[in-house]
Amino acid sequence: MRYFDADQVRELLTPIRCIDAMDRAMRATSAGRVDRPLRSFWPVSGQDTIFGLMPGASSDCGLVGVKVITSVPSNAERGLPFIQGVVLVFDVEDGRPLAAMDGAEITAIRTAAASGLATRELARTEARTLGIFGTGVQAASHLDAMCAVRNLAEVLVWSRRAEAAERFCEEQAARHPDLTLRAAPPEQAAACDVVCTVTSATEPVLHGEWLQPGAHLNLVGTHTPDAREVDGHAVARSRVYVDALASAEREAGDLLLAQTEGAVQELALGEIGQVLLGEVPGRGSAEEITLYKSVGLVPQDLFAAAAILEAAG
Repeated sequence: MRYFDADQVRELLTPIRCIDAMDRAMRATSAGRVDRPLRSFWPVSGQDTIFGLMPGASSDCGLVGVKVITSVPSNAERGLPFIQGVVLVFDVEDGRPLAAMDGAEITAIRTAAASGLATRELARTEARTLGIFGTGVQAASHLDAMCAVRNLAEVLVWSRRAEAAERFCEEQAARHPDLTLRAAPPEQAAACDVVCTVTSATEPVLHGEWLQPGAHLNLVGTHTPDAREVDGHAVARSRVYVDALASAEREAGDLLLAQTEGAVQELALGEIGQVLLGEVPGRGSAEEITLYKSVGLVPQDLFAAAAILEAAG
């Protein structure tokens, strides 16, 4: 049984390779070729910790497995990732244990790659500006994924703490010397061609009135029914897609709260996998605003793990 640490995962699971893996994962999910039992979470008594188990299987990637995670909000103060864990995978045919992989790194890369896939399919091809809300691990991985699918020129970054946004821009400028990165107020970051919200907010930090015609949004930071990063007006202005409808109906607070308020009737037009399969239309015009709401799915972890195994040889 092999073990892949964070450095190995990062080396093998490049943004482009992972975006291709997410393409396969989302097609298989929407086509019903993934076994995906309900994931379970429970609080650890006396601790600021949530423990989670996410099982799944798919013959399309040849794996059955589980992601086991801890979610610790106070880890930011310790300089540690919010989410940590391990992905365990087995051969789907004979049941052999194949590998254990760093779950935090897989989560960081595949979450951004799923947004990259949605951006590749839904954003305008001429998109050149990117707005990022948040400065954590997902902000950096989303920057990499967006650069992999669009020829960006300028990135505007917002954080509740201005110094965090400025520090993020300095750090990422060294990694992306061809980009102009600068801290910006939220209304400017929201006015970009592509916008990614990767915050821990529970109330809207992005308002629909700030969005420009033709924008594409990736909403990533929240995955509980009572929390959201954008207001109902942003959802109402958008053509909405999700990773999986069944999961969004339980966890996508951005959409559920907009629906409860009466801002929208339907939760979403469909799944991104349905767009890939030609079952649901994508962007209809250059003026439309498109929105992809991500809650995260175990097939994304399994197909990412398969890509790592393939790359490792």
